[in-house]
Amino acid sequence: MPHPLDDILGPMAPFAIGLLDELAALDIPLARPEIDHLCYRAASQEEYLALRGILAEAGSLLVEGMIGGRPIATYRFAQPLCFAWRGEPLSVPCIELAAPKPGRSHKAGLEHIELVVADLAALVAAHPALPFKTGNMASLRNPDVALMLASGQVKFHLRPLSAVIEEELATDAVVPVPADYFSRQS
Repeated sequence: MPHPLDDILGPMAPFAIGLLDELAALDIPLARPEIDHLCYRAASQEEYLALRGILAEAGSLLVEGMIGGRPIATYRFAQPLCFAWRGEPLSVPCIELAAPKPGRSHKAGLEHIELVVADLAALVAAHPALPFKTGNMASLRNPDVALMLASGQVKFHLRPLSAVIEEELATDAVVPVPADYFSRQS
């Protein structure tokens, strides 16, 4: 079933299904995958600002903060992305919008999905031949591992992003976007 934002962001369900199919082909067990969010990367500050307004109308802003040197905003969809994969109904509640990193060129589009798993170390150990990126595995707040696939990236973490955001907000851990950030980047 198409999502109302598919015309703007690209077909989200086929993107997620394609990544799940690639994971299954690698024998990564996905009995009932929990995709807690998708990420769309904007190619320009102007695109980021325009999409920020569109996503605010299509859901509620959970947080916007500086991550990796650029703003990232996370929204809870008013209408979750719903689709079936291998007969299992899945629902994705959130979308992350990433601004481009200063000084870098980025292609606009859906970039990754994130799956909640029980044990990152066990996942990596069970698939030693796969080139997992493990640099964030020791993070205290939101450890993750990532795997680049042909149609995009899949990140695995231990709890839903919305729970991480709740904790960050409660502990004042969100780094605010400077008031002049977008005017400085022009």
